[in-house]
Amino acid sequence: MKNILLLVHDDDGQEARLQAALDVTRALDGHLTCLEVVALPMIVSNYYTGGGAEALLVEELREDETRLRSEIERRLAAEDVPWSLKESHEPLANAIESHAELADMVVVSSRSRGPDGDKDRRPEQLPLKGGRPMLAVPPEGRGVDVTRPVVIAWDGSAPSNAALRAAVPLLKKAREVSMIEVNNPDGAFAMHDAASYLSRHGISVSLVERETRGTIAHIIIDHAMAVDAGYIVMGAYGMPSAAERIFGGVTRTMLTECTLPLFLAH
Repeated sequence: MKNILLLVHDDDGQEARLQAALDVTRALDGHLTCLEVVALPMIVSNYYTGGGAEALLVEELREDETRLRSEIERRLAAEDVPWSLKESHEPLANAIESHAELADMVVVSSRSRGPDGDKDRRPEQLPLKGGRPMLAVPPEGRGVDVTRPVVIAWDGSAPSNAALRAAVPLLKKAREVSMIEVNNPDGAFAMHDAASYLSRHGISVSLVERETRGTIAHIIIDHAMAVDAGYIVMGAYGMPSAAERIFGGVTRTMLTECTLPLFLAH
């Protein structure tokens, strides 16, 4: 895992994404590719407006774009990681999907704040079609310490398996790894088998089983907080509706409420 793709966009999650991407790239001795997504407006002119206002709007957006690029370049020049900067005018999710072909991991935001701040949190439309693992970072996040304990949220599903396998390079750097399973799902891959898989990569795992007392997402979050986790590994979605990007219960709650970064795969 060497090629990290970072979404660069002037929103409330930009600083958190950048800090997390730098930490992960540094820890993996990798290369950071910054994808600047520039949203151009749809211009509709008519006989009466003449297009002057539209041209002014485009010019203002170009100025914002130049300012953001200059700020990112200044920040990256002071860091000790190799980096490059690309530009896209596609919608956010489409831009990431089309540029993720040679990425090993994509750093995005887990949610966006509404006009009232945290009172109106909305989960991001995660770019799952690219098939790349993602680090979903909350807007209030400030970096990722990969040496801190890590929690794997295990439900035995295919997405859960994919997340566990993809996270191995990062898990090797954690001083402690625990795997939590809630309600022991029927037909799931055994948690002990997953632990054996990790042990063959030199990763020792403590197994935690819980019964539902509240929501599954909150049980996972509470455990992560109790062990002072740096991030959580989990499968993205676990329902047939995932292909339509409809947020399932556990995944949606984790994205909207968890204050830790989420390492996700699907």
